[in-house]
Amino acid sequence: MTQRDPRDVIAAKRDGRAVDPDELRAFVLGYARGEVADYQAAAFVMAAYLNGLDHAETLALTRAMVDSGETLPLEGVSRPKIDKHSTGGVADGVTLVVAPLAASLGLAVAKLTGRGLGHTGGTLDKLESIPGFRTDLEPGAFERQVEEIGCAVIGQTVDLVPADGALYALRDATATVASIPLIAASVMSKKLAVDTDLILLDVKTGSGAFMKTRQEADALAKACASLASDWGRSTRVAVTDMSQPLGDAIGNALDVVEAVEVLRGQMRGRLRDAAVMFAGEGLSQLTDLGMGEGRAAAAAALDNGRALEAFRLMVRAQGGDPRVADDPEAVLPRAAVRRPIVAEAAGTIAAIDAEALGRASGDLGALRRKKSDPIDPAVGIVFHAKIGDAIERGQEVGQIHARTQDDAASAHAKVLATLTLVEGPVESPPLVYDWHGQVLR
Repeated sequence: MTQRDPRDVIAAKRDGRAVDPDELRAFVLGYARGEVADYQAAAFVMAAYLNGLDHAETLALTRAMVDSGETLPLEGVSRPKIDKHSTGGVADGVTLVVAPLAASLGLAVAKLTGRGLGHTGGTLDKLESIPGFRTDLEPGAFERQVEEIGCAVIGQTVDLVPADGALYALRDATATVASIPLIAASVMSKKLAVDTDLILLDVKTGSGAFMKTRQEADALAKACASLASDWGRSTRVAVTDMSQPLGDAIGNALDVVEAVEVLRGQMRGRLRDAAVMFAGEGLSQLTDLGMGEGRAAAAAALDNGRALEAFRLMVRAQGGDPRVADDPEAVLPRAAVRRPIVAEAAGTIAAIDAEALGRASGDLGALRRKKSDPIDPAVGIVFHAKIGDAIERGQEVGQIHARTQDDAASAHAKVLATLTLVEGPVESPPLVYDWHGQVLR
């Protein structure tokens, strides 16, 4: 069909009218080819942010973004294939654990991931704190590693859903990121461009998440599950708690240290529980194991060393120093200053401002304020206390890893300001609120 004037698509959405799917597709592909100007695309995403997109429009947008570039069919991978994605949180090192854990269970994890965004850390930044680790594998090498080792984690290539990358940059610049249809299309376009047998999504909600309320998180989870269903792809979406940091480490090298502790079977807590849950879900959905059996197998692989060995193989295959699996603190960069976090009051932790904790780590240099900023892989915060924990005045509840004493002192005050203390017991929030999606047999 002949493409209509891009202004007609913009005007329709500006006025709250539905855009014909074919016309929306032509608009998005035209933008990817440089035929639609940045200012026109920016006007469209603002109109979509203000007036929303219905399901047909969201599906058309997703399809167009996938079709704007190459796809990864992964035809050379014989193992059952999963892809796991999180919408972003604080101390969320689940991918670092799930990828080798699932590989140790006979699954294949083909993971394309990103860098830190806002107050949340990025898996690429964490892995690149390992000396020599490469995240820029070409597609053939990526597929071979997934087949041979069972997991590979790399950055999104410029040829995969390029329209999404371009539109996301516009959304970031125009304050239109927080739109559920636009988020769903962005997330799912990257997942659907890689041909896996099961997509596992972790939609987070709470103070450290982009979706602050259960209502927003449920809406996003349902939107992502619906797009997968229309595509004929199996997807399971968990809505999980991010009212507090998931793990203890809020940094890059610090996240790797914590992941290794979990992979060794030495660390318990919500990070391990989430990793076991997602790996167990993938194993049970793609094999004959029941749900309890899948999670039990995942827990055993952490405790018997199989998952740690898969991590070592992945690091070595991607050029990193495999000694990180044995003594991570000897291999990874270390901050010049370490200061204990000492509680200044007694009480039970009733709430934690997880976003503020993430930003405090970012202020130390662990995150970027803009895309071109460098990061310091060594700095960050380790915070052990969780909601429901009773703490005493003078108790050490974590550590600041900083470049200077002044940075450490500033971060210490920010960390303590994130805590709400009360008298008496406080119930810890659940890890998972709900599941959405379906597995197509």
